Amino acid sequence: MSIAAPKTTSSCGSRPTRRTKVEIEIIKAAIYTSLEAEHPATVRGLFYALVSSGVIPKTEAAYKSTVVRLAGEMRKAGELPYWWLADNTRWMRKPDSYDSVEDALTQTAQLYRRNLWADADAYVEVWSEKDAISGVLVDITAAWNVPLMVTRGYPSITFLHLAAEAIRAKRKPVFLYYFGDLDPSGVHIPVHVEKEIRAAAPAVEVHFERVAVTEEQIEEYGLQTRPTKKTDSRSKSFVGESVEVDAIPPSTLRALVEGRISPHVDPFQLAALEAAEESERRSLQLLARMWRES
Repeated sequence: MSIAAPKTTSSCGSRPTRRTKVEIEIIKAAIYTSLEAEHPATVRGLFYALVSSGVIPKTEAAYKSTVVRLAGEMRKAGELPYWWLADNTRWMRKPDSYDSVEDALTQTAQLYRRNLWADADAYVEVWSEKDAISGVLVDITAAWNVPLMVTRGYPSITFLHLAAEAIRAKRKPVFLYYFGDLDPSGVHIPVHVEKEIRAAAPAVEVHFERVAVTEEQIEEYGLQTRPTKKTDSRSKSFVGESVEVDAIPPSTLRALVEGRISPHVDPFQLAALEAAEESERRSLQLLARMWRES
């Protein structure tokens, strides 16, 4: 259901007006409803969802001073779960450590997983242009034990070299699925990535697919666009407006990921692996219990 956007300009349209408390509550309710249905999402993705439903105008001012501000206030006030919004740009590096051998065995039992791809006919990776969107995809890639490669715009030559080394070591056909913006640089980044990977791993059978955003998806999903940045050196050869990958609803993005990974997995092999994994996990739990009781 579309909600009429609260007024954001004066009658002359030149100066922004302060929203009333009622208007603010309407927007906050829409934020909660949107994220309750689609989470985790990026803040940018939330912005596009609110624009699509008519809650706010499609302006950078509405993004920064309304969506970013209110989402932050709601989380601090306990009105919105923090984890409903993804943020993979800040994280901590710390070696694993344990309180005791029992603790190490217990945690190992809890985290133990067999390598799903060890005996598979192919090797799969999902690539993301943005750190933020990786927070939307990671639940699916983790469930399938698939690497999620985040380029953060143009990847460094070191990142691409290490990625190619890992691909060569698999000694099997490789399928790389890429998610990024549809804008001048966003169109070129996956071309650059594919070219460098192929050059660094020439003997490997590499299948590379740009999964999102594509021109067809703009109409298919009714995606919100934004003006193309003229400061981008590649904008002269880019036609039309740009679309951020965040504009695709989180559930759709996750379905696209799942739809690319699952065909590579043999269901009978998966069932056998899960049975063996559960048996081995119980053995680890038994070791932890024996250590505790010794």
